[in-house]
Amino acid sequence: MRVRSLGRRGFIALLGGAAAWPLAGHAQQPERVRRVGGLIPWPETDPVAQASVAAFAQALQRFGWVEGKNIRIDYRFAAGDPILFKTYAAELVGLSPDAILANSAPAAAALREQTRTTPIVFVRVSDPVGLSFVQSLARPGGNITGFSAVDPPMMGKWLQLLKEIAPRVTRVAVIFNPDTAPFAPPLNRAIETAAPSFGMTVTLAPVHDDAGIEEAIATLAREPGGGLFCLPESFNITHRDEIITAAARRNLPVIGTIEFPRAGGLISYTYDPVDVHAQAASYIDRILKGANPADLPIQQPTKYSLIINLKTARALGLTVPAAMLDLADEVIE
Repeated sequence: MRVRSLGRRGFIALLGGAAAWPLAGHAQQPERVRRVGGLIPWPETDPVAQASVAAFAQALQRFGWVEGKNIRIDYRFAAGDPILFKTYAAELVGLSPDAILANSAPAAAALREQTRTTPIVFVRVSDPVGLSFVQSLARPGGNITGFSAVDPPMMGKWLQLLKEIAPRVTRVAVIFNPDTAPFAPPLNRAIETAAPSFGMTVTLAPVHDDAGIEEAIATLAREPGGGLFCLPESFNITHRDEIITAAARRNLPVIGTIEFPRAGGLISYTYDPVDVHAQAASYIDRILKGANPADLPIQQPTKYSLIINLKTARALGLTVPAAMLDLADEVIE
């Protein structure tokens, strides 16, 4: 029996091939899929909801996180329902995600009740320190961080803009749902403090459903000089069509978040709610790569956009000052 000698070259080649086997096997193993949850305050069919989740996914992709490849995103859409916020928060935490996106204060609050360990990144939350979500803006200190919304002083600016575009307004009704706006008290106090300097009185109008919206607006319209002030919260945004329709029937100007003038309201002055989801993706990315949310400072809005619905202004018999039109970032004809 002859034994064939490999020789020096053959032996080295054999070793090289053997060394490659485990490497090839390692390369064939699928990439780990990270799991992210998203609790969204609007109905799934809402255009703002669709644009927001699309912006979030696209931004994550720019960081290298691709759905179906190395990340899975599970969304729940609460449609402004306080009960659904709690139900869906429990569902999302039960999926054991690596991080959760919480859009709005009710979403963050519901998730906070379910977990003190899963990282949570919020957007569109006013006064996160006052709501005890975080210890401070610079150092959140727990499992929650994110991107804050409008703060109380901004409410005075809203009143100023409403008065400039609708000078006949002397009475303002502030629409909000206490169940979905836990931050309402400091915002309402800011409105009540600033209103006299603009010759306005303020009536707080807490509502819980469409019937409450109709009643509050009908009450405001019983006397002249009324204007509607919609707090920046998830119930109002979800029910913006009902609010705008009821106000239009009574010839009342409406100021609210960016969604309102785009749906037929008069004016808004706030940040882009879609863009902030793209910003939130940067924090999700950092957390997935090992960052601790306790060390990620709360980010505050740096750019506000003035949006005027000129068509609505004309329907209300208002002449928009030229200076306001020049300053507007968006004018809807």
